[in-house]
Amino acid sequence: MRNQLHVTAKEQETAVLVAVPQWRQTDEKTKEYLDELAFLTETVGAKTLKRFIQKLDKPDLRTYVGKGKLEEIVAYVKEHKVDMVIFDDELSPSQVRNLERELQVKIIDRSLLILDIFALRAQTATARAQVEMAQYQYLLPRLTNLWTHLSRQRGGGVAMRGPGETEIETDRRIVREKISLLKEKLEKFEKQNFEQRKSRSGIVRVSLVGYTNVGKSTLMNLISKSDVFAENKLFATVDATVRKVVIDNIPFLLSDTVGFIRKLPTKLIESFKSTLDEIRESDLLLHVVDVSHPSFEEHIGVVNETLKDIQSAEKPVILVFNKTDLYLQEREQELQEHSPEARPDISDLKSSYMAKEHTPAVFISAANRTNIDELREVLLQHVSKIHLERYPNNQAPQEW
Repeated sequence: MRNQLHVTAKEQETAVLVAVPQWRQTDEKTKEYLDELAFLTETVGAKTLKRFIQKLDKPDLRTYVGKGKLEEIVAYVKEHKVDMVIFDDELSPSQVRNLERELQVKIIDRSLLILDIFALRAQTATARAQVEMAQYQYLLPRLTNLWTHLSRQRGGGVAMRGPGETEIETDRRIVREKISLLKEKLEKFEKQNFEQRKSRSGIVRVSLVGYTNVGKSTLMNLISKSDVFAENKLFATVDATVRKVVIDNIPFLLSDTVGFIRKLPTKLIESFKSTLDEIRESDLLLHVVDVSHPSFEEHIGVVNETLKDIQSAEKPVILVFNKTDLYLQEREQELQEHSPEARPDISDLKSSYMAKEHTPAVFISAANRTNIDELREVLLQHVSKIHLERYPNNQAPQEW
């Protein structure tokens, strides 16, 4: 539990963001990455006050940023009494220690911020244990006295969830013991999950995958007619959810899994083994893409790379371009500058390079329920093929 001593109405924590892009990275791309970092910061409940950017060939080995930029950050943090400084990369333990010494506030890197969101979102016992395991593994080499002081002083807050608010005060031996106990617990969960998956081994399995906040959970609700939690925040859900769906008498299992993101912590991927096994053991992937995002193609690449990391890149994929309503609105505004009568629609998307380069591809708006019938038809075609290969006489597997 958090130390709530002397804490009544705690004010919203404040943060500044820091990025060190390479020289070849455009200012537009840097802004986009920091916008995502700001969204992550907002998701954990903190307020971003300022952004600091320093272009370097590579981050400073000692303090991530150069001496002059660090002095600038220190001055701002002191003047505005900032609670934390958040960096858009994973920092080394020595960088964390040096920055804490200089700044005297909480130092949060991208990995720890994502771990904190997962701790905030995890609902099931398995997910909570997975996140806690990743947190301990991350924090073990980074234990410092300053964090202990801040934990007591602030009574919790960003990056103080789970082990961040109590075990920082313990020595490394106890943290290692905690990691060992969590490994045992996760092994038990893994055996239970394996038996559960084995009991439904005959039925076709489909997994929703995609970058975070692309609308997977909303789409899950539409296809399965369920009430999976969906919200316009990053990692709105981190627990794998499985529903049985029947379309034209063809049954299949549909799972909604954790969203991927740029620079997803390796320890988190390792800890979420049982959750990601839903993807590994699927017969078909629905790769959901936010086509309205300016970097949706980069997001496709991030998801594909993560699928490679979990040995799932060779599975059949249906690319589902979501949020077409937002994309078409933006496109219409662009076209009307030259042609006031322009009214682009989904048919334009179907004849675009996106459809030609990605087959099969379906263009939908889950929020507006646009083109969902076409998605169901395409999904049914692929599921039926797999189902009939397993059950030539169209005999459905037993209930699970």
